[in-house]
Amino acid sequence: MLKNVFKRFSWLLGLALLITMLAACSEDDQTQGSANDSGDEGTSEFEGSLLAWAWDQNFNVAALEIAQNYFDEELKMEIVDSSSADIVQRLNAGLSSGTMKGMPNIVLIEDGRAQTFLRSYPNAFYPIGEYFNTDDFASYKIAPTSYDGKQYGLPFDTGVTGLFYRKDILEEAGYSEEDLQNITWGEYVDIAIEVKEKTGTAMISLDPNDLGIIRMMLQSAGSWYTTPDDEINIENNDALKLALENYKKLMDSEAVYMVSDWSNYIGSFNNGDAATVPTGNWMAPSIEQAESQAGLWRVAPIPRLDIDGAKNAANLGGSSWYVLNIDGKEKAAEFLGQTFGSNKDFYQDLVTEIGAIGTFKAASEGEAYQIEDDFFGGQKLIYKFSQWMEDIPQIDSGINTNGIEGILEAEMQNYLKGESLEDVLNNTQEQAENQFK
Repeated sequence: MLKNVFKRFSWLLGLALLITMLAACSEDDQTQGSANDSGDEGTSEFEGSLLAWAWDQNFNVAALEIAQNYFDEELKMEIVDSSSADIVQRLNAGLSSGTMKGMPNIVLIEDGRAQTFLRSYPNAFYPIGEYFNTDDFASYKIAPTSYDGKQYGLPFDTGVTGLFYRKDILEEAGYSEEDLQNITWGEYVDIAIEVKEKTGTAMISLDPNDLGIIRMMLQSAGSWYTTPDDEINIENNDALKLALENYKKLMDSEAVYMVSDWSNYIGSFNNGDAATVPTGNWMAPSIEQAESQAGLWRVAPIPRLDIDGAKNAANLGGSSWYVLNIDGKEKAAEFLGQTFGSNKDFYQDLVTEIGAIGTFKAASEGEAYQIEDDFFGGQKLIYKFSQWMEDIPQIDSGINTNGIEGILEAEMQNYLKGESLEDVLNNTQEQAENQFK
């Protein structure tokens, strides 16, 4: 009988040990895939294949492919080309589920969306500040790519803006290249009205549902819809007030060519219906589609708000690279650091092969940045943008920009129809606070 008891005890003990081991393995698996893990797993000796998510086969995906040629070690990488919207959806779905299973090692995120991810899932991303020097990059890219004192993103392309303009049309109205240097948005509106009167051509094409021009105005003054602490900053925002006043004066004039979608917008300046295009550097290839206009276009610094400290520099667009806190994170960070984070020659290839202007400041010293663009009258277009990039005021776009703009778009229509600016700002402030607090 004692023998049977001993056997039963031994069997139960073995079963308990087995259960304990299985539980431990399960716990390890969950820790490996959790968005809340400490990130201790994985080493720089990682020999697996890295997974990267990015959009645009001819731009961002191509940049990753070029970067692999500059990495010192043999690297296996699978690059998945998805739309930006799809990446956002898949990241949110995966990270909110509490597991990192299926997540990429490297992912591209738009700068305007980065804070939403970093603040919502702070332990899901791997800090990579030790893999590159943030001082080597345009300062305005650091705030949106960092959180709680840690650097999570490696700044990539710039959305540095410029004022593209038709030299021939402006000259017909009596304006020279010098007249467009370092002007304010108020001066731009005055010039616009006169250009329309003297040439019959609209100064600018605008979609009333696109607030890109308001963003450029705000950033020139280092201001935004929210404070760095994510407080709603509408009703007492002097920069926003002045931006909306300039916008209304422009819209009330006959100097605007109205468009309703992207195709109409591109066609407006390709067809000669708009004399200027204030926007990001990435618009140059679209302007160059009108081959018959070669030599007629130039670029000047973007206008600024007439506020103390404002700069003739702003940003519209741009994205950065992030590393997820999963196995292989060190290898992924090393790859980014050695390529996007420090290699000047690599950035020359980005310019010449895909037309990408990075925010790595030393890149502007390379030959590719000195190329004269015949379409723009021999201007060193890339170099100009790289210099203006360094003057862009730094802002913190927070996590509610898109939602606030949705409210502002509706209220701005009331402003254009005659409602007072004070009421529009107060209404926007109240609605934003109700929705986002």
